[in-house]
Amino acid sequence: MDAQTATTAYIDTLGAERLARAVAYTTGGHWLLLGSLLISLLSAYLIARSGVMTRAVTGRTQKANRAAALSAAVFLTLSALLSLPWTVYTDWCRERAYGRSSQPLGDFLGQWALGTAISVLIGSALLTVIYLFLRRTGRRWWLWATSVVAIGMAGLMFAAPVMIEPLFNKFEPLPAGTVRDALVPMAIQAGVPATRIFVYDGSRQSNNFTANAGGIGSTARIAVSDVAFKGSSLAEVRAVTGHEIGHYVLKHSLWGVLMGTLMALLCFLAAERTYPLVAGRLRLAAAFADPAGLPALAVTVSLVGFLATPLLNTISRHFESQADQYSLDHVGEPDGLATALVKTADYRNPRPGRLEEVIFYNHPSVEGRVLTAMQWKAAHTRDTAPAATPTPTP
Repeated sequence: MDAQTATTAYIDTLGAERLARAVAYTTGGHWLLLGSLLISLLSAYLIARSGVMTRAVTGRTQKANRAAALSAAVFLTLSALLSLPWTVYTDWCRERAYGRSSQPLGDFLGQWALGTAISVLIGSALLTVIYLFLRRTGRRWWLWATSVVAIGMAGLMFAAPVMIEPLFNKFEPLPAGTVRDALVPMAIQAGVPATRIFVYDGSRQSNNFTANAGGIGSTARIAVSDVAFKGSSLAEVRAVTGHEIGHYVLKHSLWGVLMGTLMALLCFLAAERTYPLVAGRLRLAAAFADPAGLPALAVTVSLVGFLATPLLNTISRHFESQADQYSLDHVGEPDGLATALVKTADYRNPRPGRLEEVIFYNHPSVEGRVLTAMQWKAAHTRDTAPAATPTPTP
């Protein structure tokens, strides 16, 4: 078989109208990155100019931790509220307009409020400790603060599957049936406990065909959205689950913690060096170790994160390619993987330009991933089983 011809045939099944819609959705998403940056900068400016941060801080040492916690909570809450109209547009209005979600507005806002409360609680605790190190560890504060971020990220990744994610979705073990019979042997072979494969009601928030690997150690689990089971073939479900098992086996979660830690280190070093300039532009008189200067820190973090997007996306694409390869090598469903990937093309332009992919894509292009699957199939034609027929929702 010719891999390129087979790939073109798969992508062309989308049709011109769906392809054009995917391009519009994806291109608009690129501009949303810039819009989100501008909203975060504007929010920080408005909070800084309001003077509310200064009123949340006291100069007494014994109350410094309380002041830092209050300042962080105020800043994070106000930032979320100021950006709420933008969030509603990007995450609800636009998603519904493109058919990517059918979530009612009331449910969306309720989950936004819950997510914001959790973020404020965790963020305030983390920032309180960071400002503690700023006051007490001198020039090496960034080393201590980065260590705290690393511990916090690992702890959050460990706790999220059992304490946080169930607040937003209902996770259930795969019920007995054809799908479970197919997936359990795959999981056991990879060292994933059969009890750690779940199906969740991802259709509550999104109509996207998706799955994810999360957790660390005893909380590690594979979760597949119920969307993936609606009208999908067993080959597709096996291929997608194999991809997620690949993330688990290759310890991509731990690599994610490492990358997040390095990003925190970069942000801390950049914030210390740019603080006088940024604080001056925001007209903040607070010293760097004063939590009243948190808006200036937020500006630097936003800018560093924005500028680092191409690098972070490149690393993410590498991880995704590794997971695809794991699925192909251990599950052997190239056609199932290809058809599953084509379903994601509705919200990810399958044929981006090379520069566009490098800068904006955290997954390799659908066309590139399908080509890899077809090349694998061409090299293993004799070992490849025919695609399975659709199976009912488990």
